[in-house]
Order: sequence, then C-alpha cells, then structure tokens
Amino acid sequence: MVKNLSLLGSTGSIGTQALSVVDNLGINVVSLTANKNIKLIEQQSRKFKPELVCIFDESLYKKLKLNLKDCFLKVVSGAEGLCEAASMGSADIVLNSLVGISGLLPTMCAIESGKDVALANKETLVAGGELVIEAAKNAKKHDSRIFPVDSEHSAIFQCIQGNKSKQISKIILTASGGPFWGKSRKWLENATVEDALNHPNWKMGSKISIDSATMMNKGLELIEAVWLFDKSPNDIEIVVHPQSILHSAVKYIDNSIIAQLGFPDMRIPIQYALTYPDRVDSGAESLSLTKCSELNFYEPDHKTFKCINICRKAIDKGGLYPTIVNAANERAVELFLNGTIKFLDIEKCVLEAMKMRDFDNIISISSILQIDKKTRMFVDNYFNI
Repeated sequence: MVKNLSLLGSTGSIGTQALSVVDNLGINVVSLTANKNIKLIEQQSRKFKPELVCIFDESLYKKLKLNLKDCFLKVVSGAEGLCEAASMGSADIVLNSLVGISGLLPTMCAIESGKDVALANKETLVAGGELVIEAAKNAKKHDSRIFPVDSEHSAIFQCIQGNKSKQISKIILTASGGPFWGKSRKWLENATVEDALNHPNWKMGSKISIDSATMMNKGLELIEAVWLFDKSPNDIEIVVHPQSILHSAVKYIDNSIIAQLGFPDMRIPIQYALTYPDRVDSGAESLSLTKCSELNFYEPDHKTFKCINICRKAIDKGGLYPTIVNAANERAVELFLNGTIKFLDIEKCVLEAMKMRDFDNIISISSILQIDKKTRMFVDNYFNI
C-alpha cells in the first residue's frame, strides 16, 4: 500500500476524487497543488496537513501563504513549485492530475527522482511520450513506474496483467461518443458550450468535457496508448460504447478478448493506480450483469468527428506533430469556452496547425515547449486574436 502521496492538481475533478480515495485508504498526503483555487486548496491543506503546497498562479502566492501561515507548511508557486512537489523526497508516488502541457515537466521531475507516477495528465504522453517513456526506462533502477489513471488506459493495464506484450493482437479503446454522438455536422455548427459540457456519463472538468464532445479526447488517448503499451497506432482500435460500462479491452493472438467493466466511477482507476497490485473496497457502485442495460458498440463516425484521424495522422508523422495537435487543441478549447470561436472551429484550426513546417522535428523538452508556444500563437493568429 502506498504510504506517501504527492498530488498535483488537487482542486480539479480527478484531484478531488483522488482525495476521497485517499481518505478511504488512509494514505498520507505530502504535497498538494492547485492552479488558482485558493479557497479549496486551503481547505484541503487544513484537512490533509501536507508538508508542501503549491499554487501555480504566482500572483496568488502571497495570499495563499498568508492564509496558511498558521499551518506550518511550505508554500511555493509556479512551474518550479510544481516540480518541487513532484520530486519530494518523502513521496512514494506522484499522482499527476494537472490539465494540459503544464503536466510534462513535473512528470519528468518525478520520474528522474525515482518516484512512481499515477498519470491522469494525458498531455504528458501526447506531447512528450518519447521522452517520458525513455526516462521511465532509464529510471527502472530506481523502481520508477507509470500507472495509468484514465479509465480506458487503466482498463487496458488491468487486462494485460499476467500476459506478455507479444501475445496482444489488438488494443480496443472504447469511447462514449460524448454528448453529441449521433448528431450531424450541420447540427454541430451551432453547438453551444453548455451543450458540449453536458456529458451523459462522466462528471469531468471543462477541458476534457469539450475534448469528449469533439472526440479529440479519444484521439489523444490513442496517442497515449501508443506510448504506454508500446504499440503502433494500427494495433489500436477505437470503438464507440455509449453506456461507458466496458472501459476498454485487449484482444489476444488466440482471438480471446479480455475486458474491464464497471459503472463510470473514476475512483476505481485512481485507487488501482495507488494500490497496485492490490485491490481493496472502493466504495463504487457494484455492477450487476443481470440488471445491466444492453451494451452497444459502434464504429466511430469519422466524417462527423474528424479529430480521431487528425491524431492518427499526427502520431504517424511522429516527432513534434502530436505536440502541435495538443497545443492547437488546448488553445482552441480555451477560445471556445470563452465564446470566441464556434465548436467546429476547434478541429479546423488543429488541421491548419498540422500544416506548419518551419520547425525542426526533433524531440527535446525545449523543442516541445517552443513548438507548444508557437502553435498557440498560430491559433490566435488564425482567429485574428
């Protein structure tokens, strides 16, 4: 059982659910981080009594430090603070539930410090998968491992236990289809932010909810699966499963399929990452197959939802192209959420960003951060912002 946890992104959807898991398991929290939600991280700090608290928004550092002056803990801020939280000597495992590219450097710091990483920040592997996996391989002498927290990748991870990678013939990555499954392109032209945030099965943060609506989330998860499970994009099949009961599956060379099922509840994959290889009571609702409604499976509608194939193209091209897709999407989602652009503009600008050529397609931390910044500027210019 994990004893000491560093939780990056404690005030977000995954972070708050992780703390409910921590409460149930009796795990010691050694650090908490937030973007700018001072009120909630102060409440969490007083309850869990970490050694260190980080607020990413540096303008809020003095206020948080003043608010917590009676708690006798260290308060830090910014990217350096995130990395300090990720590499704390007292931490056994780092749960990275940050949103976006900001999760990359802390993940690298955690791995290089010999920590296990429970990874809920998919952008880490989308933008820097090659570097992250290589770092994890080099860190094996320090017993550093990556445990996926996304429900789909956790399901795959569970389905491969006790089997050899060479025996896998196909990874079956399921998608709910999001709130717009079955809608036409014409309908999507006027889709609102409120519509897009209304996911039928999962309670998630705003960014991942929009990604689910565009189905970009599934494209990003495909790239993530390539790195996590050392498979080619052609080895990964995406299947739309609206009920979100079967979370993903693995097909083996004998044509048997092993799947992981359960009600949509992120506490299960979060807990498995923290307790692996053990299983304990999660408090999640028990699934009865005899009472379960019918389970449906469909091929993705690539004509209506184009983001999956954009991501396939990006990982096929390799290098910095997945980083470009990720950065363009992140910025476009921000603009959609604040009402600057329309729903279908998200995929349009990502496609345009993929046409950029004036960069060296060589992977490094600096090149990833540079192309990320350049791509965001491209998106702003594309929309004349």
